[in-house]
Amino acid sequence: MIRNRFSCYCILCAILGLALVWLLFVTPSTALAQPKGPVSFINDVAPILQKNCFACHDAKKKKGKLDMTTFEALRKGGSKYDPIAPGKSKESLIVELVSSKNKDRMPPPDLGDALKPEQIAIIAKWIDEGAKLDAGVEAKTDLVRELRIRYVPRLPDAAYKFPALINAMAFTPDSKKVVIGGNHELTVWDAATGKLQRRIFTRAERAMGMQFLPDGKLVVAGARHGQEGDVRIYNINAGTPKDFGGFPAVDGVNDKTVLVKELLQVDDTMWGMAISNDGKKIAAGGCDRIVRVIDIATGNIEHAVENHADWILGVAFTPDGKGLVTASRDKTAKVWDLANKESLLTFPDHQNIVWHVATTSDGKFGFSAGEDGQIRQWQATDSAKAIGKATKALAGHGKAVFHIAYHADPKTPLMASCSADMTVRTWNPVAGAALKTMPGFTDAVWAVAISPDGQLVVGGAANGDVRVFKTSDASLVVNFNATPGYVPAKVETPKK
Repeated sequence: MIRNRFSCYCILCAILGLALVWLLFVTPSTALAQPKGPVSFINDVAPILQKNCFACHDAKKKKGKLDMTTFEALRKGGSKYDPIAPGKSKESLIVELVSSKNKDRMPPPDLGDALKPEQIAIIAKWIDEGAKLDAGVEAKTDLVRELRIRYVPRLPDAAYKFPALINAMAFTPDSKKVVIGGNHELTVWDAATGKLQRRIFTRAERAMGMQFLPDGKLVVAGARHGQEGDVRIYNINAGTPKDFGGFPAVDGVNDKTVLVKELLQVDDTMWGMAISNDGKKIAAGGCDRIVRVIDIATGNIEHAVENHADWILGVAFTPDGKGLVTASRDKTAKVWDLANKESLLTFPDHQNIVWHVATTSDGKFGFSAGEDGQIRQWQATDSAKAIGKATKALAGHGKAVFHIAYHADPKTPLMASCSADMTVRTWNPVAGAALKTMPGFTDAVWAVAISPDGQLVVGGAANGDVRVFKTSDASLVVNFNATPGYVPAKVETPKK
């Protein structure tokens, strides 16, 4: 929230000033405000359905044969009947199911939280008012795209009440700062002191992947989970900073000097992102199971590869830029030939979710990190016709390995990994040997990055904890929580 320093000379001015700040900038409460007038389907009801129902009831899955992503399909109903009885919310199946306390509750208890009473009240009121579709919205309109068009991003919290889960981070090209994804923002921290340098507002709620281009611009794959995914390029040093929660902040949503280019916007989360070695192309993949290869200069999508049966969680280019290596929730890693548009290999040995991938600098070997707690090395070329053959298992992590970072120094190549076992580890990727273990985290570590000079490695955890270590001896450089303004609750020790 932007807190301007008003100079008020009377109590009335002070009150009006504070009221203005509240109305314009304070983040809305998590409780859903009840519409004062008639309930709008597109503005009030559809966002509730999108957040809680579309994951199972879209045009692809149609659980119970019900598609809720258009008004027309919703009113047709699924295997039963129209779930809405206009004017009669108490007789409407949709209200019955979202209100249920039994196993038939929607969303199902094992897939999501129950709707809040105020959300159910909004749906019921809309039905009682006649269940009308807004003027100007067609019954066949794709609600996901319509809601995306209408979406207005919120400001991040000036001071977070809860720690920010860290999904992505990257060192700046000079190795002196670390950029970390927050909630509707990117935050820039000094890598030596852990001091917050800048906040950059973003449309995306979460940053899921990031990497710097050769020219110093930052590419970020972002998401509002279940609603939209994007790839955008930022100049993190541009813009005119304004005070925001006691720190300088710039607008990465509307300021075109900060938000340099939008390359992609799709209907669901972007999980993995990579830049080719020549800095000319970006590959990004996500929940729609498609990896898109984008020419940065033109913004054109050159390839759209759909070769996995489930979400794509990690992406890497082969060193020559002619192929892609991908990781998926379908329990496989794959290599794809872009020129010939064909799959070269499928690596299934994890037999569980594959979170991330990398390759050696010469492209001979691929690495995949999995839910099985293993980093597996495998033949990525057809040398001796052994393509896809497992060559080493880099054991050491006790739980799921979420991310691997590769530092392609020809003399001393280095790989780092992070895990649900609350550690960061470094490896010699050529020898497949463990080097150092960096402990001290108190939650699962979801993101890891190596500085461009190879001297530092940073890990970011689910509780916002960030630790920067020296790669030479694993000594701790700095530890901080990358959650602006967050003050952890004090835990009192019971008196004996």
